[in-house]
Amino acid sequence: MEEVGKCLGAQRGFALATLNLDHLVKLRSDARFADAYAAQDMVVADGRPIVWLSRLAGQPVELLPGSDLVLPLCRIAAEEGRTIAMIGSTDVALHDAETYLTAAVTGLKVSYVHAPPMGFDPEGDAARTVLHELEASGAGMCFLALGAPKQEQLAARGRELAPSVGFASIGAGLDFLGGHQRRAPRLVRSLALEWLWRALSSPRRMIPRYASCFAILPGLTIQALQRRLRR
Repeated sequence: MEEVGKCLGAQRGFALATLNLDHLVKLRSDARFADAYAAQDMVVADGRPIVWLSRLAGQPVELLPGSDLVLPLCRIAAEEGRTIAMIGSTDVALHDAETYLTAAVTGLKVSYVHAPPMGFDPEGDAARTVLHELEASGAGMCFLALGAPKQEQLAARGRELAPSVGFASIGAGLDFLGGHQRRAPRLVRSLALEWLWRALSSPRRMIPRYASCFAILPGLTIQALQRRLRR
């Protein structure tokens, strides 16, 4: 958070990614996604398995889910006198998220909002136009709610085409705030069962994803133990 405040105060852009197991699955097979991740300035742990693996490796990190970062980052932007932008989701969801955030954070202003159409290509001409508009808007920070790998790819490209903007890839965070998706109850999250909640809420989409995530856990566990032993 401190680094984000420094960047916003200096009007210096950045890209912040929120790492989870699904990202680790994609990083193994998607070279463009890997390149986009390499271009991120900050990476935080958006999942308890990432935290557990970090502890196992002897390099513990803090759990910082993307959905929980939105409000704190907005407060920092307001304190630094910088406006925010939102790209992703739908027009209605972004409008509702804006209403919620401006009511929750005193002094917060939104200077750019864009809901891309289906099939949006973060490396295409339309994305170039969006990033130029974003840079011209004067926004200090932009929340990307496009899902992986699109949001990370757009953030990486934005570091070149919108260099004064800080990008935070937060997945469904805006939909949660706007009331367009329901997040797992706090008790479920405290028990580290949010993945089960999401799987039951959308089984056709989420169960195959989690199956792929569980499949790589044994190998990651071995790697974490080896790293700990080397240390």
